[in-house]
Amino acid sequence: MSALRRIPPSIRRHFSSSSSAAAILSPDSPNAVLTSSQKTRSALSLLKSETNPGRILDICRAASLTPEHHLDRIAFSVAVTNLSKANHFSLIREYIDELVTSRPDLRNERFVSHAIVLYGQANMINDAIEIYKRVDDLGVGRSVRSFNALLFACIVSKEFNEMKRVFLDFPRMYGVEPDLLSYNTVIKGFAESGSINSVWSILAEMDRKGIRPDATTFGNALVGFYREEKLEDVGKLVNLMKEKYGVKQGVGVYNVRIQGLCKMRRSEEAMALMDGMMERGIKPNSDTYRNLIHGFCKEEKYKEAKELFKKMVDRGCQPDSECYFNLIYFLCKGGQFRSALNYCKESMGKGWVPNFGTMKSLVMGLAGRNMFEEAKELTAQVKEKFPGKVGLWEEVEAAFPQ
Repeated sequence: MSALRRIPPSIRRHFSSSSSAAAILSPDSPNAVLTSSQKTRSALSLLKSETNPGRILDICRAASLTPEHHLDRIAFSVAVTNLSKANHFSLIREYIDELVTSRPDLRNERFVSHAIVLYGQANMINDAIEIYKRVDDLGVGRSVRSFNALLFACIVSKEFNEMKRVFLDFPRMYGVEPDLLSYNTVIKGFAESGSINSVWSILAEMDRKGIRPDATTFGNALVGFYREEKLEDVGKLVNLMKEKYGVKQGVGVYNVRIQGLCKMRRSEEAMALMDGMMERGIKPNSDTYRNLIHGFCKEEKYKEAKELFKKMVDRGCQPDSECYFNLIYFLCKGGQFRSALNYCKESMGKGWVPNFGTMKSLVMGLAGRNMFEEAKELTAQVKEKFPGKVGLWEEVEAAFPQ
């Protein structure tokens, strides 16, 4: 069935004025005239908590979203995620069809490519393929852009066999020539699907077609080799990258390698790799340190993790919220509640509060160590910051050891 089916009247609605949009997006000021940016920000805020499928579509229509803007793309993504989680696949299809058929400003390859990715995000790969096949019917020119979007949609939806079929068959069927992004995307798919050995034939094909691989090509391939724990191939690929193609290992490639080793529980080797990276004049970034700290924590090497955190700060590289959250979580898991409390205070001082599970673990751990004042003080701070969860925290307090 066509992905461009006729939209039922019950689904299709239009907003004739900015005030009608404002009534949905800004109910407290229904007559307000909202700018495009204000519409999007309001829509995004509403969509994050909305579960009613009809209301989700009303919000999207009122905002007149377009993939031209980053926040609009995020709003599209949130809406599709909410609808797919509730299995409202027909509404996703009808809404995207409506946009393609009723909004001339979206009848272009940019939006069609975005729609393809949205279908992939919703695990509706057949719809993604259908709309790609019909771009000519829409009067939209077909280029490698929508082809790459389809490859990416296959990866997002974990349809790796479809990715291979699209990559192998569609260039011939639709007269499209894969570019560097096409090959990088397919290599990413092979890395995620446990088929990374296919990268050698992909590199050979790129050579035949005169397409030079870049750092992303090798980074994607390295992820796969580390995931499959093929360290011999890692060495072979790194040599190929340097000797044959002259691609330098920047911080991004080093981070891939460091994360790969950490996931293999080889954090000491990863640390040595970072030291070598610094000797070559390449400065680690927050991702480098975060990966290493996470790796040491997973191996229960908490002393090393805390020392590295201190070095990170001393070297002028500021930890992000995820770095704090991971460290606090693992320190609680390892029974190091006093250290976890210190990092938690730092994190909260920056406005970053770990999730309820981690905070509960910390508070209960403190109480279990007879650190009742610290536990109560922390609980009071969280209750003040999140008044909607006061009841949950009162239950936690009631469970404190007597």
